[in-house]
Amino acid sequence: MTGHDSEMSAAGVAGARCVLFAYHEMGYACLQELIAMGAPIAALFTHLDTPGEEIWWRSCAELAQANAVPVCTAERLDARWIAKIASMRPAVIYSFYYRNLLPEAILALAPLGAFNLHGSLLPKYRGRAPVNWMLVNGEREGGVTLHHMVVRADAGDIVAQRAVEITDDDDALTLYRKIVPAGAALVHEYHPLIVAGRAPRRPQDLEAGSYFGRRRSKDGRIDWNWPARRIFNLVRAVTHPYPGAFCFVDGRKLYVWRARMGRERGIRGRPGTIIARVAAESIEVAAGEGSVVVICAQFEGDVEGTAARVIGAAAQAGVRILQ
Repeated sequence: MTGHDSEMSAAGVAGARCVLFAYHEMGYACLQELIAMGAPIAALFTHLDTPGEEIWWRSCAELAQANAVPVCTAERLDARWIAKIASMRPAVIYSFYYRNLLPEAILALAPLGAFNLHGSLLPKYRGRAPVNWMLVNGEREGGVTLHHMVVRADAGDIVAQRAVEITDDDDALTLYRKIVPAGAALVHEYHPLIVAGRAPRRPQDLEAGSYFGRRRSKDGRIDWNWPARRIFNLVRAVTHPYPGAFCFVDGRKLYVWRARMGRERGIRGRPGTIIARVAAESIEVAAGEGSVVVICAQFEGDVEGTAARVIGAAAQAGVRILQ
């Protein structure tokens, strides 16, 4: 980029009014990036935190208020709100982990376009909870995609993507924390091109991709007849701050908060059978194929602790208690 281009880009960033729809840690990081770049933000639309939800992310609303950005928490964007947004005369609209789809009437208000940041490498994992689904399915690579918004969810042309590695040490929270800076970096790199009217466009091949819906608490049920790798992937996909993977012990609901792979194969024993204690605090459990080492667990209504302590006297080799 030449010095002249750099000056023009800086002028564009400072002059193109943005309206943001943002929530969660990704929303915070991207809002923070735009503020640091000097982008004029006409308003932030965000959500009120849901009572009972485990809130671990920073507040977009607090960041906006600290930087004199008006905050709106309307959940229903009706004609009155659409008219108010139109009166703000946004040049660009951004959606950063906002939980609702934006109506077409809002997308059409920004002459430079409306853009969404999605937590997967589109067209894979369109839809809800991509980080959780990637782990459930044992993916080895994740990432983020900045794309043009259309009415259909996560279906617009791609602006840019960044990939991150997924390892066995990752759970939903660590993977999310990998993709947040990747998303903010995309905003930093491509916002100047967007406000200059030069945002790249690469059509998605939706037929080659995948779509996943919202995960529900009941989707965390462990079936010990599954292969060990599948059980391990489920546990790490829905552990804290998510609702957790669970099974039952004598009719009592047992959450498995942390586990690791035991053996991929070669285990003889009925699925759900405790094979042995491991390092005195964990228990190794037979799966349909291989074994899983359960590290931390919790009976519903009780406190979380080491698997051996929580399960207690029932945690004896040869006892089939996990169902």
